[in-house]
Amino acid sequence: MGLFSKDEPEPATVNQKPLTCQVCSNGLFWQREASLHGLFNLKWTAPTCTCLVCSTCGYVHWFLPEI
Repeated sequence: MGLFSKDEPEPATVNQKPLTCQVCSNGLFWQREASLHGLFNLKWTAPTCTCLVCSTCGYVHWFLPEI
């Protein structure tokens, strides 16, 4: 995957539990930040969120910052 060739995927945890991909059950992810500004017109959206991209299937798991 060209966007992620500079780093290696890593395991991730959410609420102190290991994350597995909801699509393929893989446990390695690339972490990226994504901007939500302008994407949604909702008060609860944050300007950025954390995206964990599955290293096997590419599914993107989106996480809003804790409020």
